[in-house]
Amino acid sequence: MKVILKQIDGLAMAAKADSNHWVTMDGPERLGGHEAASSPIQLVLMGLAGCTGMDMVNILKKKRIELSEFTIEVEAQQAESYPKVFTEIHLRYRLKGENLREADVEKAIELSENKYCSVLAMLKSTAKVSHEYEILAAEMTE
Repeated sequence: MKVILKQIDGLAMAAKADSNHWVTMDGPERLGGHEAASSPIQLVLMGLAGCTGMDMVNILKKKRIELSEFTIEVEAQQAESYPKVFTEIHLRYRLKGENLREADVEKAIELSENKYCSVLAMLKSTAKVSHEYEILAAEMTE
């Protein structure tokens, strides 16, 4: 994997990897940024959500479960001193789909967190990771 980063202005930057899609990032005004995009540390959490989210969708799809609604909220705490690594990360999964069972959700989370999600594997070296999930009720049809 290869990434290239280009400065736009001040702390505003754009980066792309092998996928050839540009992602912008920026910093706070007090440090010379424009606050025009997510910060690099926010992108790490977005990457975590994307990584485990894609795992979840694929694992459940193999069980023939199609999700009609799926969100992940990630909350994290950082160390007080530099480098301000993540010390705690909490993932909140919300899922809706036909025939969605707790056992399937729990197994998908376990596989993502302990086998497939490389972002989470890296973050576990500094952060205590916890999770919860909610299976949303399907709408009733007449």
